[in-house]
Amino acid sequence: MPELPEVEVTRLGIAPHVEGQKIAGAEVRNGRLRLPVNPDFSSRLEGQQLGILWRRGKYLVGELEKGQLLIHLGMSGHLRILPSQTPPAAHDHVDIHFAGGNCLRFHDPRRFGLILWGENFRTHPLLQNLGPEPLTPDFSGSYLFQCSRGRTQAVKAFLMDAQTVVGVGNIYANESLFLAGLDPRRPAGGLGPAQCRRLAISVKQVLADAIAQGGTTLRDFARPDGRNGHFRLSLRVYGKEGEPCPRCTRTLAGTRIGGRASVFCPRCQH
Repeated sequence: MPELPEVEVTRLGIAPHVEGQKIAGAEVRNGRLRLPVNPDFSSRLEGQQLGILWRRGKYLVGELEKGQLLIHLGMSGHLRILPSQTPPAAHDHVDIHFAGGNCLRFHDPRRFGLILWGENFRTHPLLQNLGPEPLTPDFSGSYLFQCSRGRTQAVKAFLMDAQTVVGVGNIYANESLFLAGLDPRRPAGGLGPAQCRRLAISVKQVLADAIAQGGTTLRDFARPDGRNGHFRLSLRVYGKEGEPCPRCTRTLAGTRIGGRASVFCPRCQH
């Protein structure tokens, strides 16, 4: 599933091609996504100029002259900028055509993503109760310490909760906890101020590195230019159960936390 770095890489890749562009119309080939595409999607967008494209967690929001555009990549989606006359492939569900001759094409084999028009998504239930952005000053060690008090859930599940912080999915939670030297099974409420500070710093470092390397391609994700993300080459523990720890060479252990695969070093993570 595309996580925050993959969504940010997507935003950075398409924003220069769509911001400030006039929308000529839209073509919906299959509107049966996680939420149905608006029946009047094309008429709502036609003639409008697309302004700033911003990200909230794993959602992209495009500012229109009237209303907003909301996009989520789901588990297997991606966006490409293509000439409008490019024939669609299987699972190319929606095109947004621009007056300059290009289109923004939404591809989603599993159809767990969404692309919607709305008046104001800032107050939409999908975005309203999200936690802070991890790469902003709002996400800090003191914030983690305060909101983890009394929490008995595993710190990995706590970190992956979008009400704690947005966009830290399974890959990056594994990597951040390893970098911070914290056992993913440890109760979140048992972390001290120094450990919370170390974890916040690790999350920021891992996410920033992943964005710089184009995200992580394991199976479905592709950047807007069609290339794979290369952060998978820098993964320290994710997907490496049974291999030597990159720090101490002890065998990495695996478990499941909240139904998700978790890999950690029994020696380096406490």
